[in-house]
Amino acid sequence: QLQFVESGGGLVQPGGSLRLSCTVSGFTSDNYGIGWFRQAPGKGHEGVSCISSSEGTTYYSDSVKGRFTISRDNAKNTVYLQMNSLKPEDTAVYYCAADRIPYSVAVQAMCIMTNARYWGQGTQVTVSS
Repeated sequence: QLQFVESGGGLVQPGGSLRLSCTVSGFTSDNYGIGWFRQAPGKGHEGVSCISSSEGTTYYSDSVKGRFTISRDNAKNTVYLQMNSLKPEDTAVYYCAADRIPYSVAVQAMCIMTNARYWGQGTQVTVSS
């Protein structure tokens, strides 16, 4: 069982920035995928951005490409999501999630299919003037 500590959500004006952090403990595998997923009111989960632990393979949804950047610090078991040029449509609960993956590129499928097995509790991001 994995444990998640998420932080960094909040209220920001359109065009502003936030950085989300997720520290995960309890991994027993050397290769895992970890990422950020979001759920807006009345909608399903969307894979926003994910990264593999071993090679740093990344995935970004089309809606955030060029605005969000994911990075990792393996020594701290922490993943960051830098969110710039935020829009009202980015408003959602953002969840950190992770799972073991057989190889690095599989992190993209994990993000697209939102099928990571282990999830944090989520942090609210609200973009509003």
